[in-house]
Amino acid sequence: MAEKLVPLPTIEKLSERVIRVLGGNPNKFTLQGTNTYIVGQGPKRILIDTGEGKPAWIASIKSVLSSENIVIEKTLLTHWHHDHIKGVPDLLKHSPDTKIHKKDQGDDEWQDIDDGQKFEVEGATLRAFHCPGHTTDHMAFILEEEDAMFTADNVLGQGTAVFEDLATYMSSLSSMSTAFKGRAYPGHGPVIEDGPAKVLEYIKHRQLRERQVIDVLKGEKKGGWTSMDIVKVIYKGYPENLWEPAERGILQILVKLEDEGTVMHDEKHDTYALSGKEKERL
Repeated sequence: MAEKLVPLPTIEKLSERVIRVLGGNPNKFTLQGTNTYIVGQGPKRILIDTGEGKPAWIASIKSVLSSENIVIEKTLLTHWHHDHIKGVPDLLKHSPDTKIHKKDQGDDEWQDIDDGQKFEVEGATLRAFHCPGHTTDHMAFILEEEDAMFTADNVLGQGTAVFEDLATYMSSLSSMSTAFKGRAYPGHGPVIEDGPAKVLEYIKHRQLRERQVIDVLKGEKKGGWTSMDIVKVIYKGYPENLWEPAERGILQILVKLEDEGTVMHDEKHDTYALSGKEKERL
């Protein structure tokens, strides 16, 4: 959680068909900034994500398009969070013919994305991979020519990801772990050379946290365990300013364990305890 960030250049060619352009929005949540990717080898390319509308990002995009003598034919948005979609207006001002695609679009002017849908340009085929968890509309994209995956915010280049629903997220990570064999190009942070290994690392990390929560609840505590009580035990070696964001992840674990019948929630006192069934098993 307090890992030092690896410096990343604003624009970097990562492979013969992938250029990363940082979103110009570094902070503690976006790390070095949102990663946006220009994909392909011919005069028409695909863009993945658009940052959050910072002037530095569109300036970088214009610079790459000019120096490479290319245009953006279509843009794929991985999910609805503002740091991935707010650059769309600036992009369309510069490239008004660009087609914008995002899952669950409804009646919007943008076009929907279906799970498994393919997007092709010269030198690159991207296959959409619906993997909810971080958000319900979250899409990764498999680059077939490299057997690589653009993992967006489900798997990051540094640190761990946040999620809306832990059970759904774990299911998506499991599916992602066998869907490709090469690199992971994350939504934030540096390239991950062994993508599937990182996905498995994420799964093990979440399983470890779940076991830690159960281990804490095995102990007796007068008045019961609140979510912050649990955080203070598991994260006792971390700075206190990280406890509040850590609590959100612990609450997700508690919800999952409650749904599975492992944990009981006393809503009146907002405390948690192992269920009778779980105590018998232990």
